Amino acid sequence: MNPPLLQVNRLRVEFATRGGPLLALDDVSLSIDAGEILGVVGESGAGKSLTGAAVIGLIEPPGRIRGGEILLDGRRIDDLPPQEMRRLRGRRIGAIFQDPLTSLNPLYTVGRQLVETIRTHLPLGAAAARQRALDLLAATGIPSPSERYDHYPHQFSGGMRQRIVIALALAAEPSLLIADEPTTALDVSIQAQVIDLLRRLCREHGTAVMLVTHDMGVIAETADRIAVMYAGRIIEIGPAADVIHRPRHPYTVGLMGSIPRFDDGVARLAQIDGAMPRLDAIPTGCAFHPRCTRAVDRCRDERPELDGPGRDGNHAVACWVAS
Repeated sequence: MNPPLLQVNRLRVEFATRGGPLLALDDVSLSIDAGEILGVVGESGAGKSLTGAAVIGLIEPPGRIRGGEILLDGRRIDDLPPQEMRRLRGRRIGAIFQDPLTSLNPLYTVGRQLVETIRTHLPLGAAAARQRALDLLAATGIPSPSERYDHYPHQFSGGMRQRIVIALALAAEPSLLIADEPTTALDVSIQAQVIDLLRRLCREHGTAVMLVTHDMGVIAETADRIAVMYAGRIIEIGPAADVIHRPRHPYTVGLMGSIPRFDDGVARLAQIDGAMPRLDAIPTGCAFHPRCTRAVDRCRDERPELDGPGRDGNHAVACWVAS
């Protein structure tokens, strides 16, 4: 079997504070194969976006990586000098963020922004870069790309702006795409189009995608595998169908129980009482035990580890009372 395109091993990220360091990511390990979409889900504060930021190399002080390693195509990238990481970012790793306006310069036309990105990372002349920009706009579903090429970001709808951000992320043909809540600000019909575009990229170009979201519907439609995060750790990971239909961790059971269904006749959706713990108040043992209805004494005293690697079809969980 070929090695994964992205390999994250025991990643630890902490933030320095006056009261001492706070551990935000604790021994996070995951992998993504070429052409695969890994969905990373969990509540706000679980560590989803921080994991993506660590892969891209966008953790700013007082945050810092304090342990583990990140490998892209077998090459370690978390210890690269900033200038070399900047060259890698965009060329090998693309990024799509939740708000497209934070990724687009309002003073430049979308065509100029695309051409600058293309020529920064690819050895193309002005004419070839312009043609590639037009092809990207067409491929991402922008109508009349030759006319919209000279338009500014404010002249596009939210859905169209997100498509342009995707085009920018793909400009240098990256092998890995970090998509952080790419559909949250979009209406349902545009969400479906963006999801279809991501799946087509994986199928036709072999692009690996880390899809970070709290939207379980998007994950169910898009992901090949799912990693569930809680309090800075991965607590369950496995094939999408297994995690969605046969969740093992009580937290994942609660997440899946909150998804509305029209065929089960349930009058009231399940809910998870309580809230995600603060970084300075992570419980001992399993961090989820104060909210878990199935917790036993061992859950309060000992921290469970994932019971498998979560690859090759394995469904791994970190829980003492897993189903």
